Amino acid sequence: MSAHEGIVFVVDDDARVREAVGELLESLGWRAETFAAAEDYVAYEKPDLPACLILDVELPDINGLEFQKQLSHDVHPPIVFITGHGDIPSSVRAIKHGAVDFLTKPFSDADLMAAVRTAIGQDRDNRSERAELGVLRQRYLELTPREREVLPLVVSGLLNKQAAAELGISEVTLQIHRRNVMQKMAVASLADLVRVAEKLEIPITHSRRVGGS
Repeated sequence: MSAHEGIVFVVDDDARVREAVGELLESLGWRAETFAAAEDYVAYEKPDLPACLILDVELPDINGLEFQKQLSHDVHPPIVFITGHGDIPSSVRAIKHGAVDFLTKPFSDADLMAAVRTAIGQDRDNRSERAELGVLRQRYLELTPREREVLPLVVSGLLNKQAAAELGISEVTLQIHRRNVMQKMAVASLADLVRVAEKLEIPITHSRRVGGS
């Protein structure tokens, strides 16, 4: 049993680096999978675990920075770059596009492990956020069409009578819909509902927000 919940993927065409990094990771309790090329990593069926991708900049089939760009179009583990040919423009580009770190060979074990821990932590947080968002989206789908009309009006800060007038319904009916929305979205307050709406990126058509005039 691994001492850490997570997996580290190592993509480097240098067998010595793959072996050394893989052994280091496993000696510290991480599960490690190593690949000589990006295409091998892509083809690998990845387990549903928090992960980190240690990626060499110079690979036989693609430049690591270009591979990072391709991965950005989908969900992927946080990346730690390693390279024997580091330069400032490359490191800036890598970090700008979300890399956790950019280490130049030879790097210290401590620096690599610190980067891996940060990356695994980020991925764990990202996974938690995606799971929470999935639950919120499912709850939103359970709202009726009218309740989906009520939600953005309520979180925009309109009073019940204003929201009711906007929809051409009575204030009592609006209050019923509002209560149903809060129950189905599993929130206890208007502030919580506002946060949920922001996470779901629900368009707000009125500028008046909670606490506004």
